[in-house]
Amino acid sequence: MAIELYYWDGIQGRGEFVRLALEYAGADYVDVTREPGRGTDEMMELLDSSSEAHLPFAPPFLRDGDQLVSHVANILLYLGPRLGLSPQREDLRWFANGLQLTITDFVAEVHDTHHPIATSKYYEDQKEEAKARAREFVQNRLPKFLGYFERVLNQNPADHGHLVGKDLSYVDLSMFQVIEGLLYAFPKAMKGYAGRYPGLAALHGRVKALPSIAIYLASPRRLAFNENGIFRRYAELDLEP
Repeated sequence: MAIELYYWDGIQGRGEFVRLALEYAGADYVDVTREPGRGTDEMMELLDSSSEAHLPFAPPFLRDGDQLVSHVANILLYLGPRLGLSPQREDLRWFANGLQLTITDFVAEVHDTHHPIATSKYYEDQKEEAKARAREFVQNRLPKFLGYFERVLNQNPADHGHLVGKDLSYVDLSMFQVIEGLLYAFPKAMKGYAGRYPGLAALHGRVKALPSIAIYLASPRRLAFNENGIFRRYAELDLEP
């Protein structure tokens, strides 16, 4: 039975971190809300269920047989060993999960640059607050996070250009997605980033060139970034580093 991925249609969003792992591994999966005859209504019925024992709070979540798993980091912790994208050593598996949780924090801060007050309000209702939040993000938070992940790469004793161990993991795929999103949303702030974070730039290039990832990126399954997702390009929020 195919894995069923539930996420909002029309945006990459947080679901893309799961999608990249599934696509890299060539997993048999269904993007439920994009399926004819299924769609968002089916996802909402599950979220609004009054009987589901393992009720998710929000998408993304996936169903694998009888197992229902929610939250990006938790989903990838579950999928990693099944897709060959998780370190075999237990200590490295926990480290990988910690890195993925840090990416979750990073992505939340990206989102809050354009929605610093409330997700229930339009961006246009909080533009001034967003400018202040984006300035803080670009000047302080962005280099703090990228600098941390650059250090993780440089201090990996395996020295194979991966964040964890000597082999590609789901964390590498997620880091690729973060860099892609930042290059879209903050082109000025990311200008020359390869010189400041050469390890991350090299990792991004290697993941992009992976055959299964390259095929996916060129396919209609890979939606374009847009101003409804997490990574949004607003010129007034993008500053020189």
